[in-house]
Amino acid sequence: MLGVDARSVVIGAVVAGLLAGYGVAMPVGPVGTYLVALTARSSLRIGAFAALGVASADGVYAAVAAGAGSVLAPLLVPIVGPLRWASVVVLVGLAVMGAVRAVRRYRDRRIVALQHDTPIGAWTAYFGMLGMTMLNPWTVIYFAALVLGGSEIAGAGERIVFVVAAFVASASWQLLLAGGGALLGRLLTGPTGRLVTALASSAVIVVLAVRIVA
Repeated sequence: MLGVDARSVVIGAVVAGLLAGYGVAMPVGPVGTYLVALTARSSLRIGAFAALGVASADGVYAAVAAGAGSVLAPLLVPIVGPLRWASVVVLVGLAVMGAVRAVRRYRDRRIVALQHDTPIGAWTAYFGMLGMTMLNPWTVIYFAALVLGGSEIAGAGERIVFVVAAFVASASWQLLLAGGGALLGRLLTGPTGRLVTALASSAVIVVLAVRIVA
């Protein structure tokens, strides 16, 4: 059985992973909009595969960031203090930029047009959304800054837990979008829904930044 300290470390890694996963997944942008639209015009099964494709991309980025942080850790020991603060600056910057873009988009009432192509197969939806999400470069920057700056996920085991938790968080949110489909589509992809989810994501990112220096 795990000791009290070991359980605390694992719980910390789980919490960090969940926060990271929700922080990167919650903004409803073009990918989320397309996911909802795809589910609405096809089926929950197609939407679920597409949602897991998005979550898989987030999981891959989390794993790459965690692995890179593990390899670079010995070289970064002398500058761990400045690096932690640099990570905070990056995370807060991402939060501010996300919030500013959301408010500006809300004021301009810009709504991303939904695509109306022919419904696709389940695995095509999975790999299509995987590739679409992998093209988002800010995701890897987000996870790299988080992992390199976070001391609570320093061990190999904790990093694995972190990656799994990040994937679970992203998958749960993407499946929520897919499950809503036509019912929640207009709400979450409309101006107000996009503003609320983007601001909530920015708040989560700020919490992560505070955790790094706390």
